[in-house]
Amino acid sequence: MKLARRVRDLSGEGAFDLLARVQKLEAQGRDIVSFAIGEPDFDTEKHVKEAAVAAIRGGLTHYTPTAGTARFREAVVRFLKRERGLDIDASRVVVTPGVKPVLFCAILSCVDQGDEVIVPSPGFPAYESLVRYAGGIPVALPLREERDFVVDPDELESLVTERTSMIIVNSPHNPTGSVLPRETLERLAAVAEKNDLWVVSDEVYSSMVYEGGFVSALSIPALAERAIIVDGFSKTFAMTGWRLGYGVMPESLVASFSMLLTNSVSCTAAFTQEAGIAALEGSQEGVAAMTASYRRRRDLLVSGLNSLPGVSCRMPRGAFYAFANVTGACAALGLPSARELQGRLLEEAGVAVLARNCFGRPCPGEAGQYVRFCYATSEGRIGEGLERLRTFFASAS
Repeated sequence: MKLARRVRDLSGEGAFDLLARVQKLEAQGRDIVSFAIGEPDFDTEKHVKEAAVAAIRGGLTHYTPTAGTARFREAVVRFLKRERGLDIDASRVVVTPGVKPVLFCAILSCVDQGDEVIVPSPGFPAYESLVRYAGGIPVALPLREERDFVVDPDELESLVTERTSMIIVNSPHNPTGSVLPRETLERLAAVAEKNDLWVVSDEVYSSMVYEGGFVSALSIPALAERAIIVDGFSKTFAMTGWRLGYGVMPESLVASFSMLLTNSVSCTAAFTQEAGIAALEGSQEGVAAMTASYRRRRDLLVSGLNSLPGVSCRMPRGAFYAFANVTGACAALGLPSARELQGRLLEEAGVAVLARNCFGRPCPGEAGQYVRFCYATSEGRIGEGLERLRTFFASAS
């Protein structure tokens, strides 16, 4: 039977494909040190789980308003005021079952057939996939190692055409761990204002900044009426399985978001929203402890990677990813790209990483080979993974 073309335009995620392979190997008895899937290895905090259980027992198991309960939206506003200094109205907040529906609604609401959308490359693969699904044309904005993978505003501006309708940014960034400084966001805002563009700012890793502070796109005045903030609970609060996210947007977009959600998911579970309120308004000591742990793990991993032959790695400033340059290692092993290195590391060393191609097609002229390491795993497993890599490179050379 025929499938609609729009479905064929969607693409999957290398992280989930590799996860399935890792699980298959583990079922066969293999021990795999996985640096692949971007998921906190911490449990959801007890007070958050208890809030959900209490909500279920209290009968909060029915429909909610599509945009979210008033309690949840107001809790988001208080959180953003306290943590990011943002002064917004609850009417601009829309809750979603996970973060991806915010991206989905933003792109479907703002991108017409044939519109161009500037996306970071490398970048989270859903950006390009959803743009194509909406009939748009993704335009890659290269993130270069020599700039610590931070957006070059001049290069960004050079990519804008009369068909451009949106810019997507992600800070802290997946897969490189780069963080956008205020001056870069201000330059980006000037480009968006000059060309009347929407800006989608994916801020799901905002709690994980290790040097300097986090700057939200909504803190830039020129973006107040054109930025759509994407955020959620999966990373900050170790709630990946809860599927809880939210968007902050100009009020003119709320009706469109709500209509799209009404026609797709209806609403987000009431008891999940209660858990979210507990996460936002409860103690943030657990978040701080997780971030401190990630920083120690980052330092351990990056130091170890830089001691391997043919491998170099810039120090990421945020998120829980390191984007290692493996050009020399691939050359020494006679491998044409990082994709083949990914396969050999999994099969021969029992180490799972994600190659550059999992984060979009390499940009024209991009010669380096890279793999992403997620360090959301214990220091002991990081040490074990590094030792396996040392052994692999020593025996393969």
